[in-house]
Amino acid sequence: MVVSGGQNWYNICWIILMRPYAVHAGLELELQMEEKRTYRQNREQKPQRGERKKEFPKREREDAPENMLEGRNAVTEALSAGRTIDKLFVADGDTDRALGRICAMAKQAGAVVVPTDRRKLDYMSATGAHQGVIAMVAAHDYASIDDILKKAQDAGEPPLIVICDELSDPHNLGAIIRTAECAGAHGIIIPKRRRVGLTAVVGKASAGALEYMPVARVSNITAAIDTLKKAGVWVYGTAAEGDTTLYKADLKSAAAIVIGNEGEGMSRLVSERCDFKVSIPMKGSISSLNASAAAAIMLYEAVRQRSLTDT
Repeated sequence: MVVSGGQNWYNICWIILMRPYAVHAGLELELQMEEKRTYRQNREQKPQRGERKKEFPKREREDAPENMLEGRNAVTEALSAGRTIDKLFVADGDTDRALGRICAMAKQAGAVVVPTDRRKLDYMSATGAHQGVIAMVAAHDYASIDDILKKAQDAGEPPLIVICDELSDPHNLGAIIRTAECAGAHGIIIPKRRRVGLTAVVGKASAGALEYMPVARVSNITAAIDTLKKAGVWVYGTAAEGDTTLYKADLKSAAAIVIGNEGEGMSRLVSERCDFKVSIPMKGSISSLNASAAAAIMLYEAVRQRSLTDT
């Protein structure tokens, strides 16, 4: 094929004019290839599916707590029926009207509403269809301080009460309820926020004692202590540095025994409200007792002293 001079000149001009566009297209192609390489590297660095499930494992259905309700309809009906709810976990950031109504009902019923990351709700859920709300229902209805005082009055006995200051272990609370019932105590007082309530684990650890032992849940432990003092109850806090030894504490009259947190003991404000701080003799190398063991020792010292006055 013979190319004329004019045609050849046209081709040269076309190449000169289109060269910048060709260079630009080549750069674009290189950028696209670099993006694909970066994408592949990022995928290789991401955790595998199995690793993600290990970080946020999906709870098996049979592993779900007995006292857990999921879904908006179930929680709404439970609140409408008057069931006692300890805590309501709601998806953080969800602000639709239906969820707001559920939160309002829960607060009015005295439940603690906890905004929760949706991933945590997914982990807690047994059904996978929590709809942004999970409720922890109390294993038993709560009593009031007046109910506890009335129980002692009806029995013709000076009140014997256990106050749990921010216990975190449900097994400890269940064991204390069991021991208190066996020792003839008239009630237990626990705080509403931050610590364990009457969960299914507590009910099981109490070995049925929860059915007979009134448990009052209060917003403020120090205010509850003030209420007991006005009713003539002496308050005895358990503390390693207590100025009164166990056997010198007078537990024959109306008494409330304060058991502190497993790791930190009584909070400062609660400690300041106590009439007496009682120390339990320790003869071994370990300097502290389990919370439920300390409660058992204090309760049965009260039983011993009261039995002497009956004879």
